Amino acid sequence: MRERAIRWGVMGAADIARTALCPAIQNAEHAVLTALATSAPEKAARFTARHPGLRVHEGYDTLLADPEIDAIYIPLPNHLHVEWTERALNAGKHVLCEKPIALRADQIDRLIALRDQTGLLAAEATMVVHHPQWHRVRELLADGAIGPLRQVQGSFTYRNLDPEDIRNRAEFGGGGLRDIGVYPSVTTRFATGAEPERIAAQIEWENGVDTAARVWADFPGFSLSFYCGMRLLRRQEMVFHGERGWLRLSAPFNAGVYGEADIEWQRDDGTAQIERFPAIDQYQLMIEAFGAALRGEREFACPLEFSRGNQAMIDAIFDAGAKG
Repeated sequence: MRERAIRWGVMGAADIARTALCPAIQNAEHAVLTALATSAPEKAARFTARHPGLRVHEGYDTLLADPEIDAIYIPLPNHLHVEWTERALNAGKHVLCEKPIALRADQIDRLIALRDQTGLLAAEATMVVHHPQWHRVRELLADGAIGPLRQVQGSFTYRNLDPEDIRNRAEFGGGGLRDIGVYPSVTTRFATGAEPERIAAQIEWENGVDTAARVWADFPGFSLSFYCGMRLLRRQEMVFHGERGWLRLSAPFNAGVYGEADIEWQRDDGTAQIERFPAIDQYQLMIEAFGAALRGEREFACPLEFSRGNQAMIDAIFDAGAKG
């Protein structure tokens, strides 16, 4: 084991764990992928084939009781996130939980209190805020590269027609806003440091699950509009439009998977530029940032307070959509 390495346990054999987070932990500095908890042998086999030596627990509680685990990554269905984050903290483990870490903002207050009580690190796995393209956008906006910001536009869609997929199941906390609508919200808040003052929304529902949404939010000095949906061909984009220029991100959320991350920007003096960010694994950066926070080297970019603000925005979108 590498010096000062964090020993990670994964709670559940979700696809996101297998395809993104386990490889990220394996490749990250000062991190070791140690154990997986799942009672399904066929799911465990897909992990151990890629990560030989991975210890498999048949239950979540036995994973929490494992003395050789320092931190737990939780990719369970959305409605289980608060419960198992609390249980992991009470078991003395640090926690990185998939988004949304809670279904309502006030649930995060409990997690903040327990985090402070235990002195452990608990955070939401919002990988985009660890990607350097978003730190660069924040820097450009703060430096006035496009003048005063006035409009932000975003989109995030994919097509998922599987009725058994948990994203199409209301009882699991599924739906498009919690899965992908969260990203235009969180990146706008992260890049600008601002919070919405007024929100309007139109939401489409199927069997208790929001499948599409259009959102309009007024922030101090600028407005955000975006749409998201689970029944459209995949697309993602973010545009920040100021009085003297604009920035466009062509792969703002799934950089590397959806396409190469880049920032295209133009200014009123005729300057046009593209900054590229090739071959960056934002999940690996998130794992390394979590470890750096544990060692006291720097603050984690997505603390629970930031997650609470984003969940409050998603809650407000649902409330606005209910009012029509």
